[in-house]
Amino acid sequence: MQILLVEDDRSLATGLCKALRSEGFIANHVAEGKAALHTISVDPPDMVVLDLGLPDMDGLDVLRKIRSSGSSVPVLVLTARSSIDARVSGLDAGADDYLPKPFEIPELIARLRVIERRLSATIDSRIEVGDVALDTIARQAFYKGEPVELARREYTVLKSLVENSGKVQTRDQLESRLYAWGEEVSSNALEVHVHHLRKKFGSDFIKTVRGVGYTVRKP
Repeated sequence: MQILLVEDDRSLATGLCKALRSEGFIANHVAEGKAALHTISVDPPDMVVLDLGLPDMDGLDVLRKIRSSGSSVPVLVLTARSSIDARVSGLDAGADDYLPKPFEIPELIARLRVIERRLSATIDSRIEVGDVALDTIARQAFYKGEPVELARREYTVLKSLVENSGKVQTRDQLESRLYAWGEEVSSNALEVHVHHLRKKFGSDFIKTVRGVGYTVRKP
């Protein structure tokens, strides 16, 4: 699950990204509203954690622009504005949740997990492509009806491919689901994950599109 953190307090952002990554999220950070809007338009995350006190524009304006663009990406608002009117304004602008500062990181993680479960519930939780099936709520993979144990990043690659069966996923698209910006990635890391998946689900299940990326096709 990829999260975009929009927060101008560098030390807080560093700590939050570290905590999110320790919980299995892919966390990326921008410090300004315009950078957030650009990122959401070109590489939409799964969720946004948005501080309202940004240096270049008010966070509520960022939220309104996200919604006016047609994006339904879940947004959790972080802010020191703790009055009831401020909370109502945030929710009316399109926030999915609202967490006033100061807050405890375990509560933030719990709220993000609720949003994650809500996202999974809005789509069919079971996806099948040939002999391969995924239960996205239980985060469990099956091959010919039998459960298959997968490492976290193996599951993420498989889920991205299966959810987009019939479409080519580029290396950049897949790696963006696996690693945060600036995170050191070995040149063959993605190939290693694909190799492990082919051993578990059959060598012909994931097709290589030379020079582009990978795809799976429904039989």
